[in-house]
Amino acid sequence: MPAQKTTKAKRPNNRYVIDVSAPADDKIFDVAAFEKFLHDRVKVAGRTNNLTEQVTISRDGNKAIIVEAKIDFSKRYLKYLTKKFLKKHNLRDWLRVVATTKDTYKLKYFNVSNPEEDASDDEEED
Repeated sequence: MPAQKTTKAKRPNNRYVIDVSAPADDKIFDVAAFEKFLHDRVKVAGRTNNLTEQVTISRDGNKAIIVEAKIDFSKRYLKYLTKKFLKKHNLRDWLRVVATTKDTYKLKYFNVSNPEEDASDDEEED
């Protein structure tokens, strides 16, 4: 009978990054307010203000917010909270949250060009 391997339960160590450099450089996005919003709103075990050492939220200057979790933590939950923050600050019409890599979200501007307006301008010239 072969010896059984004992496997140690792997503890999840998730590190997610939300890149906010584009809107922060244009001064339309407050990174400190977003960090505070995440601190206040992230739920751990069904309760807010329950981060302890299991989940840490930090800021990398005006470039990114980094969320590190030693427990199971959903990247999708961060997207939900980011969209909620954008809606609260009336930025949802100009910014969108896009996944760039497996563990990174980036805030990007919507493409503003509108083909319908271009067509109506052409008709007025005739």
